[in-house]
Amino acid sequence: MVGRKKENYPCPEADGSSPQVRHFDASPSYCLEDGASYEATMETSHGTMRFELFANRAPITVNSFVFLARYHYFDGIDFHRIIPGFVVQGGDPTGTGAGGPGYQFRDELPNPGEYRRGSLAMANAGPNTNGSQFFIISGPSGISLPPLYSLFGQLVDGDAVISTLDEAGSQGGRPTTRCTIEKVDIHQHLAKI
Repeated sequence: MVGRKKENYPCPEADGSSPQVRHFDASPSYCLEDGASYEATMETSHGTMRFELFANRAPITVNSFVFLARYHYFDGIDFHRIIPGFVVQGGDPTGTGAGGPGYQFRDELPNPGEYRRGSLAMANAGPNTNGSQFFIISGPSGISLPPLYSLFGQLVDGDAVISTLDEAGSQGGRPTTRCTIEKVDIHQHLAKI
């Protein structure tokens, strides 16, 4: 039907049993559960990191990240850009820095000075162009970024992995060794009543 709005893409199974999808022809449905908190465990070729996700302060961003992770979107994707003391960036299945999931969503920006080592934020190509690419702040240059990137999580375990990934970077951004996201698992914790 002409002019009809596309339905949102359905939520993946929370137990991780959905098949891998790398392209979506519609925006994600809202899949977060009210009152629940979320963590992401990211297994990489250089070790495992665990992040608290900020579902309350960045619900659109966390919803997209959880949606993609539960569709195994990130599994097997390389960190394509690593600049020591700045960022470790991934989430692009093409590995070029130009790829994405087929949809974009609006910014949920932090206040100035909120980035710190281990912050999880969205890479973008300008305002409201978030897709699947994200970065982990690895040092002072990243901490000093202006608040133009949606902040949606913080490292809670695996700081040594950030250091190891950081060491594989270069000033030009191309990693000197292959650094892969092997898989991302989402852990949902229901609010206690």
